[in-house]
Amino acid sequence: MMKTIGITTTIPIECLIAAGCRPVDLNNLFISHQNPSQLLDIAERAGFPLNTCTWIKGIYGACIKHRLETVICVTGGDCSNTLMLMEVLKLKGIKTIPFAYPASPNPEAMQQEMEKLCRTLGTSMKDAEEVRQKLAKPRSLTLELDRMTWEDGSTTGFENHIWLVSTSDFNQDYLRFTREIETFIIDAHRRTPFSSDRLRIGYIGVPPVFANPLYSFVEENNARVVYNEIQRQFAMPCSGTNLSQQYSNYTYPYDTAGRVRDISRQIKLRRIDGVIHYVQSFCHRAISDIIFRTELGIPILTLEGGSDYNINQHLKTRIEAFIDMLERSKIEKGKN
Repeated sequence: MMKTIGITTTIPIECLIAAGCRPVDLNNLFISHQNPSQLLDIAERAGFPLNTCTWIKGIYGACIKHRLETVICVTGGDCSNTLMLMEVLKLKGIKTIPFAYPASPNPEAMQQEMEKLCRTLGTSMKDAEEVRQKLAKPRSLTLELDRMTWEDGSTTGFENHIWLVSTSDFNQDYLRFTREIETFIIDAHRRTPFSSDRLRIGYIGVPPVFANPLYSFVEENNARVVYNEIQRQFAMPCSGTNLSQQYSNYTYPYDTAGRVRDISRQIKLRRIDGVIHYVQSFCHRAISDIIFRTELGIPILTLEGGSDYNINQHLKTRIEAFIDMLERSKIEKGKN
């Protein structure tokens, strides 16, 4: 029986699979729970402050609810709160394994971190590289689905989100994931594409706590999300020639400047009219909004999410106003 290991964010899961382990993204385990608030209650009863990030509390609640024995905690390149989360998990008798992305995207430093992880798990980089080849197919299928979203118009923004975000652990079974996405792509090719006159929206920032309501509401207002930044990065769009390059090309753990370059390319390629930047309450990454507004040169709507799994009327009004502004701007450009 495969050993299940929780992960606090995307890591080189090739190392886990090579060691005969099943990676489980605790974020997905939390947000897909039938009652996510129940997992937050577990964390708050344990003493987590109310102003702690929802994702951190949700991860803790998922660990306790599902009785996980081992968790890999990303201590560099993700959330600073993970350091204290790791200490609390240890207190509760859960084995924790630290993993840190290098301070900058350096393949040599990345190689060292992965070798350390492989030794801890009882495997080798050679075996992990073999797993990388096995994951090439589901990753390429997911990126094909992404292309279908922005180029063909045959998949929705939420479908794009849910498939891409699932590549952090391939829903705990990459073989089943491959079969399911192959079937989905075949069915999606038979659809009538979205109308080309809809506004094209880019989504940047961490995945939202209110994903389905957000994407659905955007589509109800004659727009559609054709780009999910971090979710796309989970699928490793720039794979390189080996694992150390692949995870050095993965933009999320590194500086915002690298993300800006990647986002700017996609804005141009996908002909994006405006960007929604999602920030999580009490998250240090919210400060990056300053950089995005300065560097991207495109209208940006910043939305903050807490522990509400739906979009309230205030957020709906802001989204409607943003889309209306983009529509008027597009009409004015068309006149000139």
